[in-house]
Amino acid sequence: MAQANKAANSQNSGQFRCFDDCRRASPTYLFQPMPQKKISFQMRTFHLPENHPSLPHPKIGVLILHLGTPDDTSFGSMRRYYREFLSDKRVIDYPRWFWLPILYGIILNTRPGRKGRDYDKIWDQEANDSPLRVYAKSQAKKLEQAFGEDVLVDYAFRYANPSTKDALERMKQAGVDRIVALALYPHYSSATTATGYDAIFDQLKKMKWQPSLITLPPYHDNPAYVESLAKSIDEKLATIDWEPDLIVTSYHGAPERYLREGDPYHCHCFKTTRLLGEARPAIANKLKVTFQSRFGPEKWLQPYTDKTLESLPSEGIKKVLVICPGFSVDNLETLEEINMEAREEFIESGGENFDYIPCLNDSPQHIDLIKTLCTKGVEAFR
Repeated sequence: MAQANKAANSQNSGQFRCFDDCRRASPTYLFQPMPQKKISFQMRTFHLPENHPSLPHPKIGVLILHLGTPDDTSFGSMRRYYREFLSDKRVIDYPRWFWLPILYGIILNTRPGRKGRDYDKIWDQEANDSPLRVYAKSQAKKLEQAFGEDVLVDYAFRYANPSTKDALERMKQAGVDRIVALALYPHYSSATTATGYDAIFDQLKKMKWQPSLITLPPYHDNPAYVESLAKSIDEKLATIDWEPDLIVTSYHGAPERYLREGDPYHCHCFKTTRLLGEARPAIANKLKVTFQSRFGPEKWLQPYTDKTLESLPSEGIKKVLVICPGFSVDNLETLEEINMEAREEFIESGGENFDYIPCLNDSPQHIDLIKTLCTKGVEAFR
């Protein structure tokens, strides 16, 4: 019996080999190998049995995570997007028995139509797409060019398309076995950064062979990020023929209780504005933090952007610049809520001059920043 088992093991040892052994193997095996073909990629030698299916060259991948955007401005597309977005417990953490009847009974029957009309105002007609998706595609393309051929770059949306699941599947098919993930939110929040990484973790749970993963931290106090914001203010100041009385740094809002529950988002936002003032002392006393995009009856972080802009003219502040440091890419909240709605409210309240400073988007300095942030993770995998 022992001799039979030994013979069987000897026979099987040439037929079965660890898949990882095939992709990353050293030339030496513990078992007697079958006849092999050799494939070399950049100093790595792969030893595959003659009948082994072809394998892609192992690669490092960089995955850039965004919140998401509807596929189009139709009611159905808007409803699908907001259903996924507002069903996320990280975003709306009320008990499901309380929240879901409100979501399905009221919000998903009214909000899609209203928001669809808002998206129509800022939709990129030339690309027939949302500005956020247009910029996300461009960022990924430019970042891959910056890294070179040995790093694959892709992007994913937490909600809508392309989904995190689809992006990870594309990477897997391309041979990516090491991933550096960057949630493109400078300021950490459980409703943005955490849920973005949750989506990756949820997909990895389903994989037989998970890629190695590095998730990068927030970068609200990164000097290159702060300097990029400062330069965008410099560039705007150089194009206008008036001196702003105030420069509003408007961040996306969050329920005030999140701060009490340990979410550092509020502190991250204030630190960015403080560092921005330190980087440009000439405007430090003109910077003011506000929070926009409130949702629901709960008390949110203050001061509110809309209320602040409405009250400024009565205080003698009639010339204002607005920048949104928490948004990496221009989207509905910046292009419509700030540059259209907030502008109109400010002027109607007695303001004289209002201008909006665009997000970093796919600018060269932003691509350089993203590459710098991701490079530490990429180098750790080499």
